Amino acid sequence: MFGFYRFACVSPVLKVADTAFNTDEIIRSAKIAVSNGAALVVFPELCITGYTCSDLFHQELLLQNSSRSLLKIASALENSDAVIAVGLPLRIFGRLYNCAAFVQRGKVIAVTPKIHLPNQREFYEKRHFSSGRDLLRGTLAGNAACNINAAGAVMCAIEGMGEVPVTNFITVKGCASCNSGSEVRVGVELCEDLWTPAPPSGELALAGANVIVNLSASDALVGKRDYRRNLVMNQSARCMAAYVYASAGVHESTTDMVFSGHLMIAENGSMLAESRPFSRETEIVYADVDVERLNMQRLSEGSFQDFDSRAIIARAATLDGLRACDALQYRFVSPTPFVPGNIETRDTSCTEIFNIQCAGLAKRFEATRSKRTVIGLSGGLDSTLALLVVAETFKLLNRPASGILALTMPGFGTTNRTKNNAVELAKLLGVELRTVDIQKACLQHFADIGHDPQKLDVTYENVQARERTQILMDIANSEGGIVIGTGDLSEIALGWSTYNADHMSMYAVNCDIPKTLVRHIVSWYADRSAHSEVGENGAESIPNKNGAALATVLRDILDTPVSPELLPADSSGQIAQKTESILGAYEIHDFFLYHFAKYGATPEKLRYLAKYAFKGQHSDEEIDKALAVFIKRFFTQQFKRSCIPDGPKVGTISLSPRADWRMPSDSSFNDWMN
Repeated sequence: MFGFYRFACVSPVLKVADTAFNTDEIIRSAKIAVSNGAALVVFPELCITGYTCSDLFHQELLLQNSSRSLLKIASALENSDAVIAVGLPLRIFGRLYNCAAFVQRGKVIAVTPKIHLPNQREFYEKRHFSSGRDLLRGTLAGNAACNINAAGAVMCAIEGMGEVPVTNFITVKGCASCNSGSEVRVGVELCEDLWTPAPPSGELALAGANVIVNLSASDALVGKRDYRRNLVMNQSARCMAAYVYASAGVHESTTDMVFSGHLMIAENGSMLAESRPFSRETEIVYADVDVERLNMQRLSEGSFQDFDSRAIIARAATLDGLRACDALQYRFVSPTPFVPGNIETRDTSCTEIFNIQCAGLAKRFEATRSKRTVIGLSGGLDSTLALLVVAETFKLLNRPASGILALTMPGFGTTNRTKNNAVELAKLLGVELRTVDIQKACLQHFADIGHDPQKLDVTYENVQARERTQILMDIANSEGGIVIGTGDLSEIALGWSTYNADHMSMYAVNCDIPKTLVRHIVSWYADRSAHSEVGENGAESIPNKNGAALATVLRDILDTPVSPELLPADSSGQIAQKTESILGAYEIHDFFLYHFAKYGATPEKLRYLAKYAFKGQHSDEEIDKALAVFIKRFFTQQFKRSCIPDGPKVGTISLSPRADWRMPSDSSFNDWMN
């Protein structure tokens, strides 16, 4: 379903060197994971025997029993299409290897030996195991018994299973050359492989692996859990892959160290699921991974196109299909993907975005040798953020706020609420404010072009918008300044602007910030202002009354309905033209924009994800209506995006025609609408 696959990782209760007990627990927990819809279940390193067997790994009985246990696991799950990855010691051509074995439909599909063996401090794996590097490359020197198949993969004999390929790259039958965006390819690492300067997963990802599994036994040390989490998330981001990590738990031997049972499933830098530490029961975590999204994102990454992967792919093992998710259950889909989700990092995120905006404007202001900035201040959300950015930029440049000229230009739809907020905002920020009423000029223009002012159509609206832009541009010329654009990314995506009016400026500071994020940043600025204090040289700080007043104005602006205010107010003087009543909620459009522009999601997938993310917030009817509006407007309004002003990029999604989004202005939207 839409490229989603459910993965699970398990840290089972075990008894060191008790293969019978461990095997039964592996089978029991694997069946639980499979019954919950898992297509791939990953267990820890050497889980059949226990990682901490030490010199017992050189005992014949333990090695025989571990091989028999693998067959028992395969047999117990022969009626399941799920893939089970377990760890065990395996003898191959007279050497002992620390291996991951992959089981599906009662068969061992592949075996992967560990490449990098730690041999320092508490770990002494080289005492017991050989590196699998030569096995994986098919270059096991001096061994005439080494059987290599036609593709160059080493084949190892497992009693009761015949010959099994030794490989760390696994594909799915029927998908090697298919056109599906949900094609799955699995790369394999074992513990230390990830901790090296050049983990195998990097090369495997370049060869096409979009799911990396790691069977691990990483001990618990102070601070190591956070380091390990960052390692997994960063590697999943570098590889643009899912990373499924399963580590040994507290029932390993505690002779010299303790294990915490760390389980993680990450996707392209985001942690989807993580276990609680030090559980004394078997732990299972699940995540619904969007493989299609990973594949679509890789299409635009040149680094994934330039690697010669023929040798790795040729030695791949093949799975007999992989079960896709029927419905999402173990995945959080944020209804506001542009907005930082972690409240603890809110200040850091907003500060960074704000600094990018200010740095971009500062450079442009200095480069143009401008004397002033000119901005249209409506009392609405976008122009408020733009003015806050301009004010902070002037502080950055040690320029007085009086160098900022804000123009409020009331028209036929301007309400007292927005006008008063604009006036108060300018006053509190210390900028110069001028009022230019545009009604008389617009009426004259209506007469000049023969338009009936009682006809409240697109001409009626656009005349006002263009009159305002003309005033801004002309005053900027007379003042030696530049006009600051206020339009945001959501409006650019939907073309919700008047061509050559608010569509145009000399530098657009909000052009990469969608409406939901604009609201978030203004809210953050209000909170910061409300708690700001003044005081120097160790003097006692006192509350900043100006900051509290500014916060009050900003919060009222946040509560004001989004509107261009181009149509007359209602009978009570309130805003009648509400943008979201016309287009649909901006948070829905921002959601569509994120998944459409970043991951190429189909309309069906956009609809499914939106209904999942907005359940209980927006009705299915609202979502369907907004989706139709989004698709039609995104395609038909490209001509406006083809000639938008410069502005700073702050996130991974931008619609600048110069670098980020190139699209024909006259392309058809029929396939997407159908």
